[in-house]
Amino acid sequence: MTRVDPTASRSADPGLPRRALVLGGLGLLGATVLSGCSTADDVRPGGGHGHDNGRSFGPPAGATPAPGQRVLERTLVARPATVDLGGPTVATWVYDDLLPGPLIRATAGDLLRVRVDNRLPAETTVHWHGIRLVNHADGVPGLTQAPIVQNASYTYEFTAPDPGTYFFHPHVGVQLDRGLYAALIIDDPREPGGFDTEWVIVLDDWLDGTGRTPEDALAELERGTGTAHDHGSMMGGSGSSSGSDTDTDMGMGMGPAPWGNAGDVTYPHFLVNGRVATAPEAFTARPGQRVRLRIINAASDTIFAVALAGHRLTVTHTDGYAVVPQEVPAIYLGMGERYDVVVTLGDGIFPLVAQPFGKQGVGRALVRTGAGTPPPVDLVPAELSGEVLIGSQLRPAESSRLPAREPEVLLPVVLEGQMQPYRWTINGAAYGANTPLRVQAGQRVRLRVSNHSMMTHPVHVHGHTFALGTSGLRKDTVLLRHMETRDLDFDADNTGSWMVHCHNAYHGEAGMMIELAYR
Repeated sequence: MTRVDPTASRSADPGLPRRALVLGGLGLLGATVLSGCSTADDVRPGGGHGHDNGRSFGPPAGATPAPGQRVLERTLVARPATVDLGGPTVATWVYDDLLPGPLIRATAGDLLRVRVDNRLPAETTVHWHGIRLVNHADGVPGLTQAPIVQNASYTYEFTAPDPGTYFFHPHVGVQLDRGLYAALIIDDPREPGGFDTEWVIVLDDWLDGTGRTPEDALAELERGTGTAHDHGSMMGGSGSSSGSDTDTDMGMGMGPAPWGNAGDVTYPHFLVNGRVATAPEAFTARPGQRVRLRIINAASDTIFAVALAGHRLTVTHTDGYAVVPQEVPAIYLGMGERYDVVVTLGDGIFPLVAQPFGKQGVGRALVRTGAGTPPPVDLVPAELSGEVLIGSQLRPAESSRLPAREPEVLLPVVLEGQMQPYRWTINGAAYGANTPLRVQAGQRVRLRVSNHSMMTHPVHVHGHTFALGTSGLRKDTVLLRHMETRDLDFDADNTGSWMVHCHNAYHGEAGMMIELAYR
């Protein structure tokens, strides 16, 4: 049985998608060896999400490899580019002139050194989503580093301790809703296999360069004009939360809404690997092959339901952690979530469909194992008309469980918000005005997250992974539906100042973030 070589180059990896064509003679820039870390002149203090907290930052701390530790060095260039999405041509911002950006692949335990050259007309950072890394490499401006100013560089150095499917993106404003994102795959040196090849699937909602930018969309939301779906008043309040830690009462199909209100922004396009549905990425294989799909929702405002027509998916991992394998027809992915699934392929041409929840449009790729004509672009797989798995229903593999231990501190995290005026808060205030969550090293911490709004929120915790309530499912990002409460347990074993926030980019920028600070 053939396995993907995790040390293979990007161009040689059969599991990597063809990315959207970048126009205008920019050329492709591959990974290069770094010459060293940035200097203090490369960065400036302050920055962050709409406020300056007064912290100052020096150059990033260098890391010395442990004896025998492999060092993986890369350079990313962030810059404007013109991109062909498979018909629509848009001006946007990308990494290394690629959409999605260049896949970075390492093995658990490797030391990564990634130099980011900022050629954008704005400051930026890179956040390594889901990685339990050192605090200074987390990429949150004003909290863990100064932002990287225009024409400056910053070198991120961190050890990737856990295998899994991750991705990276900026943590400045709503830059995530441009083309600045890419997959980060950390291979398991003890990987048991069980599949013939793998494909990386990156989902996105797209508006940049279509006559609007993400900043335009945010301004329209703040003005109460133009882009938002009709959510009614969406007023936050003290309504009773469910207290539930299960999803047994949730509607499972695409008909009854399991998510309440699921997004604020109207998008003209939904992408799979940088391509619109009318010009899809095509993956080829042979009938009977087992393929691992690493699926990443890099969208800013959209929950997707994903299905491969005529097939069932066996879910094996979520957010990098193994689960008890579960066979399902389709699965929901919230913003920032990742799922690994294995599928045995039939004979023919099959659409891989990403259906945005509560929105018009579709994302699509094709899987070809035989001759035939592709199905029409508006085909809705039967798998999406029945039950769609909500990932929090999964159960952890024994190897993924936190050691049994009672929490020593319980911290409330209350999510509230409204559409007019456009304001989203945690614990009664927007980021910068709310009081940080305080923990001590060595504690078992329980975050009791209560969603007191009618919007679904993907909650992401930086620098740690958590276990869901009584199930123990390990994740770093979880969807909370309207008026739902969940307990997130984690060990305070990674000292620093970290972000806890909604991974809807517009909610985060409007204030739905809070600092998790070690005493």
